[in-house]
Amino acid sequence: MILKKPRKSVELKSKRELQKMRDAGRIVALCLEKVKEMAKPGVTGLEIDQAIREIILREGGKPKFYKYRVGNLYFPAHCCFSINEEVVHGIPSKRPLREGDIVSVDVGVEYKGFVGDSAITVGVGKISDSARRLIQVCQRALELAIEKMVPGNRLYDISHTIQSYVESQGFSVVRKFVGHGIGREMHEEPQVPNYVDDTVKKELSLLLEPGLCLAIEPMVNEGTHRVKTLSDGWTVVTADGKLSAHFEHTVAVTEEGPWVLTTV
Repeated sequence: MILKKPRKSVELKSKRELQKMRDAGRIVALCLEKVKEMAKPGVTGLEIDQAIREIILREGGKPKFYKYRVGNLYFPAHCCFSINEEVVHGIPSKRPLREGDIVSVDVGVEYKGFVGDSAITVGVGKISDSARRLIQVCQRALELAIEKMVPGNRLYDISHTIQSYVESQGFSVVRKFVGHGIGREMHEEPQVPNYVDDTVKKELSLLLEPGLCLAIEPMVNEGTHRVKTLSDGWTVVTADGKLSAHFEHTVAVTEEGPWVLTTV
């Protein structure tokens, strides 16, 4: 989600609604398990996209990304498929995956009126040590952020945790794109920055309460945090051409602690 001014109030979900989101999240998780299985040299993004479509339809869901509209653009695939320096919103193509690539796959599913959203980054065959470390740091940043999803904390705790950990490891967090609230719609309030500064100070004061549901998604770059969008209007790449990783889970705040909804 691109950072923009908030438009609506934050909506808390009931336990019944969270269970529906859990059902949607399970389908998303099944898709990403398939990605892990298929992401090998020679396999194309279109082949993985087709496999994701088949799983979603088999499970009774609706691919949330397919024909998702932003302005006059409609997303043409069932997942976002971003390779190497591509950060987010990459479009699956006939390009075969190559040994040493890293690929970030983001999947959204609607099921019975509620949405789940999750992303992973995987290596293709043998990858470099630096690429492996980038992936590990991004995944760990998400895990640490999820631990902060408890009543009484504030959104600041999530954002600060991600930024401080990532930067302590020598990487940068993308600032133009952020996480988001989620529920009946893919993108709801609040926005969830992966960093802390005065431009997002108001958002960061939000108190975490039971029923708050967020799609937390650190996007971590090997070099600069700056990004640019390609001529297709969708694919976002690092400004310096270095690698990027992306992990995401849909997570609910509950009285018992964080509930990760996008798992098998």
